[in-house]
Amino acid sequence: MSVLITAPELAAALTGPRPPVLLDVRWQLGGPPGRPEYLAGHLPGAVYVDLETELAGPAGPGAGRHPLPAAAEFGAVMRRAGVRADRPVVVHDGGQGWAAARAWWLLRWAGHPDVRVLDGGLAVWDGPLETGDPEPTEGDFTPRPGGMPALTADEAASLARTGVLLDARAGERYRGEVEPIDPVAGHIPGALSAPTTENVAEGATTLRPAAELADRFARLGVTPGTATGVYCGSGVSAAHQVLALAVAGVDAALYPGSWSAWCADPARPVATGPAPG
Repeated sequence: MSVLITAPELAAALTGPRPPVLLDVRWQLGGPPGRPEYLAGHLPGAVYVDLETELAGPAGPGAGRHPLPAAAEFGAVMRRAGVRADRPVVVHDGGQGWAAARAWWLLRWAGHPDVRVLDGGLAVWDGPLETGDPEPTEGDFTPRPGGMPALTADEAASLARTGVLLDARAGERYRGEVEPIDPVAGHIPGALSAPTTENVAEGATTLRPAAELADRFARLGVTPGTATGVYCGSGVSAAHQVLALAVAGVDAALYPGSWSAWCADPARPVATGPAPG
């Protein structure tokens, strides 16, 4: 099953016999809350889900800035949003794709069998919008974690030596030249720089075609069957990388704590500069 759905495909699905549950997860790192924009105009029937409070647990030094939410709490949020185990789910954000990928990954990790991301987000939707806050029928989804692979810090470190660990942050953060968010600059030793922003063409919100993504990751040594993991600053943009890898035919694990959890432990090594070779 594809992990993406196009705007025309979504429009058709919404008038079909099994219309998907729509989740609007508009979010920007350091930006204004997405809920006011949602209330001003959203896809008909879409329910807003807040990344900071509903798609992440409480931040902490050992867990990072956006740790995974507790399964029971995440399940309660999804049921309030109308998510059912037997009904497809489509998630979207404003167009960047990071928050939508986080929601996609969490639902798949929690065991939902049918979740897709609106490729390009709200930016590509030319259908009708509605305002206000819908009241969905309570869902029945109960999380069963383990549907997607997740790495601990030690597992990420090991994978950097035995497989391929991709750092999805901007290259200058990977190299340790700047660090605007976390207290330590640099990267996990052995990780390769692979900025999430390169998964889309300049000025676009839709992912690059599967063949282009496959070629991009192959140049990094990642092909189907390669043991692959991804991290970023706090586990959000890395989810977009996992999504792009899935489009390219590669299964990848996410390190949810990412750099914000890694660098909080002074005992963990830090590398700077470009990757060797």
